[in-house]
Amino acid sequence: MGAHMKTTVELSAPLLKEAKALAAREGTTLRALLEEGLRESVARRKRGRRFRLRDTTVRGRGLQPGVDLSNWEQIRALIYEGRGG
Repeated sequence: MGAHMKTTVELSAPLLKEAKALAAREGTTLRALLEEGLRESVARRKRGRRFRLRDTTVRGRGLQPGVDLSNWEQIRALIYEGRGG
């Protein structure tokens, strides 16, 4: 696990009270509970940020009248119209 170090952390009184009660109910120590929480938080951040899809708005004329949105072949033909596809 590595060397242990002492540090001081300021917590709100209600959070500390709740954490102590949880540790007592689970038969563990406040230190173990804090370490577990920190490990989970650090691991979550290491996995990276949430994926965000870039806005790829393009100029165009929007939805075209007469296009059947349930007809994929028609939509595909319109997408590739004039592009040799």
